[in-house]
Amino acid sequence: MPKRKLDAAFCQTATCQYGKKKTDYWDTETTGFVFEVRASGGKTYYLRYIDPNQRQRQVKIGRFEDITFAQARKAAQRLRSEVVLDGNPAERKEKKKATPTYAELAKQHLDHARTYQKRPENTEAVLRTHLIPKWGKYRLDEITQQEISKWLAEKRQEFAPATVEKLRMMLGRSFELGRQWNISGAEINPVRAVPRFKFDNARERYLSAEEAGRLLKACKGSSNPQLWAIVSLLLYTGARKSELLHARWEHVDLERRSWLIPDSKTGKARRVPLSGPAAKVLEGLVRIPGCPWLVPNPLTRKPYSGLKQAWATAIKTAGLPGLRIHDLRHSAASFMINSGVDLFAVGKILGHGDHQSTMRYSHLANDTLMAAVEAGAAKLGEAA
Repeated sequence: MPKRKLDAAFCQTATCQYGKKKTDYWDTETTGFVFEVRASGGKTYYLRYIDPNQRQRQVKIGRFEDITFAQARKAAQRLRSEVVLDGNPAERKEKKKATPTYAELAKQHLDHARTYQKRPENTEAVLRTHLIPKWGKYRLDEITQQEISKWLAEKRQEFAPATVEKLRMMLGRSFELGRQWNISGAEINPVRAVPRFKFDNARERYLSAEEAGRLLKACKGSSNPQLWAIVSLLLYTGARKSELLHARWEHVDLERRSWLIPDSKTGKARRVPLSGPAAKVLEGLVRIPGCPWLVPNPLTRKPYSGLKQAWATAIKTAGLPGLRIHDLRHSAASFMINSGVDLFAVGKILGHGDHQSTMRYSHLANDTLMAAVEAGAAKLGEAA
């Protein structure tokens, strides 16, 4: 084990001792700094040390042809300082190497989502479209709070606040899963330190009876032969679009005027009572032999994946710009409440998982109550 003060000139001319596969030259100035010369002619700088478990470890600094001697010595001194301060640079390097990229974690995230989510394609779309393109090549320990905050701020210039919040939550979920699975680099979730951007997502649009009439008239003339029935049933039942598009005839009982939704958003089955007009719409639907769906695409005989183009044309024709299909659910609640139906019953019909979801319509109930007291006061005024 030759020892000497290493310098650039020596490393340039050093050779492997005769009859050996390699020769290690140990520096007398920086403890553990080693210059390895192999019989093949290869030369490499290392730092060797004894770790806390009394095992000899080594960290490769670099090949002779890749770095200068001055760079190698400086790196050796830095690594030696880490050892003196009870560090373990070899273990740190091994851990770094074992730390997966976000793309690898995202794959495990999606695999996990597919085991319990009803529509894992939503998770897959967010990961594929937004998170993996930005963070996929980063190792988990390279993703910082500062970089996440900066990225989300940029996204807010391009997307709606609710969309940006979804990105924040999805990235945080990935790290939380990584922590639960003891994945290297996910011990600390950097998203937790990124504050949630405050915004009001409770966008509420309610159709008047006259507007609903215009919309239904526009749907009658749609190129989509099912659009009128779909919109009518959404307004009559307050169901979610996905619930109706995946509804089956086997779950509809026209005699009892009841529609069973076996797998709703809340994870619980519920029965939706069918009004006379709703039942009439259902009775008028064309049943395709061998097709189980209530309102399928007649060409594919499968549920519609979307109604974007037909819907856009209908709301333009009806003069209702910006109206969303989900607003039909709000409108159904509005029509019920303004007809005197109490909030509890409305929440039951809509399938809300908690009372808070229904409370967003409480101001409508207050309007109904106000109209009642005003009518009473007017009557009293006539008698006075």
